[in-house]
This record gives sequence, C-alpha cells and structure tokens, in this order.
Amino acid sequence: MRAPITHRATRASRKKRDTAPDATFAEVVRLITTARRKAFQTLNTTLVDLYWHVGEYISSKLESSTWGEGVVDQLAVYIAQRHPDMKGFTRRNLFRMRQFYETYRTDEKVSPLVTQLPWTHNLLVLSRCKTPEEREFYLRTCLREGWAKRDLERQLAGALFERTALSPPMISAPLRAVHADAVGVFRDSYLLDFLDLPEPHSEADLQRGLVSNLRRFLAELGADFAFVGERYRLQVGGRDFALDLLFFHRGLRCLIAIELKIGEFQPEHLGKLEFYLEALDRDVRKPHEHPSIGVLLCATKDNEVVEYALSRSLSPALIAEYQTRLPDKAVLQAKLHEFYSLAEHQIAEPASGERLPHTGGLPDAGRRTEH
Repeated sequence: MRAPITHRATRASRKKRDTAPDATFAEVVRLITTARRKAFQTLNTTLVDLYWHVGEYISSKLESSTWGEGVVDQLAVYIAQRHPDMKGFTRRNLFRMRQFYETYRTDEKVSPLVTQLPWTHNLLVLSRCKTPEEREFYLRTCLREGWAKRDLERQLAGALFERTALSPPMISAPLRAVHADAVGVFRDSYLLDFLDLPEPHSEADLQRGLVSNLRRFLAELGADFAFVGERYRLQVGGRDFALDLLFFHRGLRCLIAIELKIGEFQPEHLGKLEFYLEALDRDVRKPHEHPSIGVLLCATKDNEVVEYALSRSLSPALIAEYQTRLPDKAVLQAKLHEFYSLAEHQIAEPASGERLPHTGGLPDAGRRTEH
C-alpha cells in the first residue's frame, strides 16, 4: 500500500513546481525579445530601403525633366487620397527621400550604413551635417554606440565631430602599444552638461553628480563601459587608497580607472593615477584581462604640458577634459573650416623643408588620431 502524502511534502512539491521553471521561462522571454529585435531591424531596413528607392525614382524623373516639382505635389496628394493608410508620404517627406538618395548615391562607403539606422536618425544626420566626413562620422558612431534618437541629438548639439577633429585624444605610448583598439574608444573631451553642479564645486560634488547621473555618463563614455564602483578601495601596504571611479570595458577586456580633477592638469596628477593602475593590475585584475587603463579627467589642460607628461609615462593612460556646458558649435565649425583650409593650402604649396600639418583624416568611430 502507498504511504499517504503529508501536507508538508505536498507544499514542498508545489513550491518546487512553482520555482523550477523560472530559468526556462527567462530563456523563452529572451528568445521572444531577440526575435522582436531582429524583426524590428528587418522592418527598419526594409523601410529605409523603400525610401531610398522612392527617392531614386523621384530623382530620376526630375533630373530627366520628365517631372517638374509640381508633379511631386500631385504624387503626395494622390497617395493621401487613394491610399490614406500609407502614412509618411507627404510632399516634404518625398523631397527628403530624394535628398536622401542624392546625398549618398555616389558614396560607396556610407550608403550601406544608412539602412542599418532608423529613418529618424538618418533625417537628423541629413539635416544637421554639412559635409560627407561629418555625416560618415555620425552614422558610424551611431552604429557602434547604439545611440537612441535623443543621444544622437545631444551629440549633434554638442559638436562631437568638431571636437573630435580639432582635438584628438592625447594618450601615452604604452596605451597605443598595449591597447591598439583603445585609440577609437576615448575622447579628448567629455560633455557633462547633464550635471547641475554648484559653482564653485569640489571633486566630491563632481563624483556624486556623475554617479547620480550614471546612465547619462555611461552614454557619454561610449558603448561597452560597465560601472564597477565609486571610491574604489585599494589597499597597498598598510594604507588604504580610494580610486574615484572604476569601470570595465567589455570590448577592451580591461579595467578603466578614472581620476577626477576640478582644476587644470598638473604633471604630478599622472603619478597618482599610475600608482592606482599598478595596484589594480597587481591585486584586482583577473588573469584573462588586459592591463588596466587610466583616464585623468580634468576641468582644463595645457596640451603642451600634457604632451611632456605623457612622453615619459610607462603606463597606459590618457588625459581628457570635461565640459559642463554645450560648446559654441558655430565657433568650432569655423575653427574646423580654418584648420582644413590651412591643411589643404599647405599640401598644395608646401614651403621648402616645411612639415605638413597632420589632420588625422576622418575622425570616424573606429579611428582617432593620437598625439
């Protein structure tokens, strides 16, 4: 005869049935999420491809004088009246599709990129970027960083392209040697306009502001940065030290130490950062991880002082600035235009024995110029 089942055993069995499928359910949710993401990407690619072909068709008709611009107006009215379910084909949008096609049709490097981004992103880049180099920079960076529309708008307003072209990151020789891929990860200046800092503010105020706005700070740092901790404790000998901010970069597979300075960069700041890097590599870094990288984030810096300080540095480190206000984009654009004009003039007519300026080429998402 079978033994009677106790209430305790029944409850335990029921509890086991309730909790056991959790991992399986999570896997199902992951499959659904992945499928939805792929479906959205496929839909987006199809939609942008459609707009490309509509723009191509309109462009060919206008260029051959088969159509006048008034015919495009008639097309918009026809679609609206005969096919009211087809949204987004207004006169304005139809001309945008034409502009979209004509802008990228001869650019073999960039045209494959546009279908990988949402139409709203393409419109932002198309309307706010004036040169092919600027458009390519934002398209590539969008893809690499996975920017949302709001992130792209912020970087456009913050003149990221101009800042990157005019001020490539200043990094040490060991950083170039140990982390060849790191050159395209870091910037010379970081825009922290989301901080509401008092004036004057302390380093503690800056640190608290960054941690309180961690999501925005991570978006500014770039893709693959993961937050590890603030005031990270390092014990060396019988003393305790506190590193301001510690991150991990998944792509570079290394720890990123960030030290904050609210004043101008001083050469002695680099010595403390290098000490922290040594402690991280000896006591914190895992065997499979690469050597740690140090970032000294200062309010201001003299580039010549930075160059001298980094020239003898034995650690993978860089010096960068932070800005709490949007830069004057018009001024930066004027400086960039002057910079490129000077470079073109000197390349065309170099003086005897004169060194040509190094423009660094296109500051795209995968390549930055080092000092």
